[in-house]
Amino acid sequence: MRNAPLPHQPLMSGDAIHGDAAADRRAARTRALLEGPIGPTLAKLSLPNVLAMFVQAAQSVAEAFFASLLGVTALAGLALVFPLVMLTQMLSAGAIGGAISASVARALGAGQPDRAATLTLTAWMIAVAFAAAMAGVMAVFGRSIFGSLGGGAAPVEAAVTYALVFFPGCIAVWLCHASLSVIRGTGNMQFPSLLLLLVSSFSIPLAGGLSLGWGPLPALGIAGLPFGLIVAHGVGAIVAMSYIASGRTGLRFHGALAQMNIGMLRDILSVGALASVNAVLTVLTIVLMVGLVSQYGEAALAGYGLGARLEFLMIPVIFGIGAAMTAMVGANIGAGNRDRALRVAWTGSLAAAGIVGTIGLILAVFPDLWLSLFLERSDTAALDAGRSYFRIVAPFYAFFGLGLALYFASQGAGRMLWPVMGSICRIGLALGGALVLAATTTLGVKGVFAAIGGAMFVYGMVISLAIYRTGWK
Repeated sequence: MRNAPLPHQPLMSGDAIHGDAAADRRAARTRALLEGPIGPTLAKLSLPNVLAMFVQAAQSVAEAFFASLLGVTALAGLALVFPLVMLTQMLSAGAIGGAISASVARALGAGQPDRAATLTLTAWMIAVAFAAAMAGVMAVFGRSIFGSLGGGAAPVEAAVTYALVFFPGCIAVWLCHASLSVIRGTGNMQFPSLLLLLVSSFSIPLAGGLSLGWGPLPALGIAGLPFGLIVAHGVGAIVAMSYIASGRTGLRFHGALAQMNIGMLRDILSVGALASVNAVLTVLTIVLMVGLVSQYGEAALAGYGLGARLEFLMIPVIFGIGAAMTAMVGANIGAGNRDRALRVAWTGSLAAAGIVGTIGLILAVFPDLWLSLFLERSDTAALDAGRSYFRIVAPFYAFFGLGLALYFASQGAGRMLWPVMGSICRIGLALGGALVLAATTTLGVKGVFAAIGGAMFVYGMVISLAIYRTGWK
């Protein structure tokens, strides 16, 4: 028997047996990433992620709904702060989180579990540093940032109120996503998905109760919305970190602290830094568009904010597939299987484009399916702006999905140049096109939306054509 002691070999302790079993399961997951049939393996890994991301999307929808009950001013304020909240999510779960997952997967694909354990400690250190930096920046410059976007004094004040709660507490978000990224890097998608599902489910009633004053909870207004998010992610971070520290991922941490060095930081941040630039450019595109749209009034800003919120919600959906691709591509790159890694990338990215593109086409035809969740029939100006956004921009969601999914695959490959170039092209076309159309046509806010849609098309095509031609070489 496998665990029977050899002559003169001491009996293994229960903890050692448990650790061996966890290591065997981790090795089996890595073999599946390297050898399993691409389509079925990717689908099996992606499905729990996609389900969890839909629930997380529901949390964001619920937050917008609660804000709508507080009034159009709260909804407009949420539109101002939401891109920066999403930037936190995109950096912690997507950019840095994806780099963490990819580095762990590459280490395991290369047969280096000790390195993977040390990378885990490095990931936690990076998460704390990024959270502190974001909290500091928002404490000093938050009001100025929101004020520069326009929309009026009342929406700016609402955005500041939200930010004063969210950003000091964002360390919970960072540690939660860093830990879940480590677990995904070992090939385990089920546990992170289940935990994220529970975190999102818990945050919805808590945010609603604290903002609207349900039962014994105080009615904190817009300040109550981020409380639910922070508390839920704090609980998630504790559970995820405990899961890793207990050895259930198959990683052993004896001596891991002593092995930390600058190379471990470089392994994560060499990919994570470029990925972060990509995330910042994605959010900056939305922020700049918010600034342009705000010139057309509070109602237009509220309507566009709902459209942009759904655009952002496509990111978690794509992340559901992208997180699986990051681990699968990373393991194959680590093992030297570049051709298989590329097949994984195209399979997952085309699937993501199909899902997101279908959602976009439905909403282009029936925009009120989304808008009526938040706006009354009497909010005619906001409804008109939201309808224009979906009819013009939503048909291009497929290209956004294609480019973003290839971004996650490129994280696994450790090749982030072209995703960043795609984002630079996107922001340049969106901003430049919007300014040109505003100056030379009478389209008004519809000109801004036309530039956004065209920029999505260019974003997807630049990244996909570059990867097709270069193959990450």
